[in-house]
Amino acid sequence: MGKSAIVLAAGLGTRMKSKLHKVLHPVCGKPMILHILDTLAQLELDQVIVVVGQQRESVEEVIAGRAEVAVQVEQLGTGHAVQSALPLLRSDSDTTVVLYGDAPLIQAETIRQLMDERERNNAAVCVLTAEVANPTGLGRVLLDDAGFVDRVVEEKDASPAEKQIRLINTGIYSFRTADLVQAVGELKADNAQGEYYLTDTLAILRSRGADAVPVQVADAEEIASVNDRVQLAAVEAILRRRINETWMRSGVTLLDPEHTYIGVDVEIGPDTVVYPGTLLQGRVVIGAGCEIGPHTQLRNVRVGDGARIVQSVIQDSDVGAGAQVGPFAHIRPGSAVGPEVKVGNFVELKNSQIGAGAKVSHLAYVGDAEIGERVNFSCGAITVNYDGESKYRTVIGDDSFIGCNVNLVAPVTVGEGAYLCAGSTITEDVPADGFAIARGRQVTKPEYVRAWRAKRATRTKGPQEEA
Repeated sequence: MGKSAIVLAAGLGTRMKSKLHKVLHPVCGKPMILHILDTLAQLELDQVIVVVGQQRESVEEVIAGRAEVAVQVEQLGTGHAVQSALPLLRSDSDTTVVLYGDAPLIQAETIRQLMDERERNNAAVCVLTAEVANPTGLGRVLLDDAGFVDRVVEEKDASPAEKQIRLINTGIYSFRTADLVQAVGELKADNAQGEYYLTDTLAILRSRGADAVPVQVADAEEIASVNDRVQLAAVEAILRRRINETWMRSGVTLLDPEHTYIGVDVEIGPDTVVYPGTLLQGRVVIGAGCEIGPHTQLRNVRVGDGARIVQSVIQDSDVGAGAQVGPFAHIRPGSAVGPEVKVGNFVELKNSQIGAGAKVSHLAYVGDAEIGERVNFSCGAITVNYDGESKYRTVIGDDSFIGCNVNLVAPVTVGEGAYLCAGSTITEDVPADGFAIARGRQVTKPEYVRAWRAKRATRTKGPQEEA
């Protein structure tokens, strides 16, 4: 028996007041639609169809390779959106679940339960319901004496007694595929909006004597959807809390969970401490026993055991075990900080590899460089990697000493154990154990300043002063 899923993601979401399609707005660093697809990937589905409409190209680009795409040319309601997907449904599909691209908190286990209940009861449809404290504005689910869904009443049509019902329709369904196809084919747009509503399929199926089985979600937070920025923030807060609680239960210390921001694809080893203001995004893997933060941003970074990163920004790079980074360091893409390396305050690295035990302690720039092991890269030293047209590399051998305010004009190679004197501008290769000094000879003129000041004072006096 085949299993399919249809994800409705055609509407732009005008209440977001954004040029970005609603389902592409990120929640904990990932577009909402990808949260849904990640959840569906945990199930044994034979196909996933995403219905797109407005800004279809941008949505298709994000979901490329993750799902089949159906196009709803006109947005004429949820039932019409499902109609757009029907031509793609596999002929051997027995169960089809329908859900929404703007509800990223739904869990795989909930969807699995919804599909299993449909098959167990041999039902035409299972309706995911939720009991909420404040159902205002939501469709109420009315059950018959046997406990099946009798009908769904929208807020505007509900009687005072019906408005007291707290069991609501989430809009997520599991259909017997054949019944879905038939019921959607019978939908009519005989309403004020002139739209085809998926909800009406319940009445159609009931009119045939089919049962609509309710399945109540265990945690109502799962069905939270996003229609504006306020709801986006609320969904983000729920997911962030879930993520943080998971890591704390796994042996990670978060000193202030409410102000710690961890993405869904992050991995953290036990006994690591994450300080407030830290933002971990993308594919971040942090080892055991690390200290991260405060006020640190890591995006697509691997961090070895025992590393310490303080008030710094690192992107698309690696930090080795026992390394120390920061405060106020910026490590840009393509960099690899080796084990036991020290990258200190106001240091910037770009596309560079720093060997084990090296020190770039403060006020330095290392770009397009390979720094060997145990190198001392002193204060104010920089690699001059760009000539206005092209980038060039600097290579520094193990155990070399780079003095303060040294300019390494690439391409240039410094051999192992070399010593570059402070203030030098190095434009030629330095051999292993070489000593290089490249600076103008100092000239000192005794009492020159006193004479200069006297001469200057004479020049600036006016006629009255000279008299």
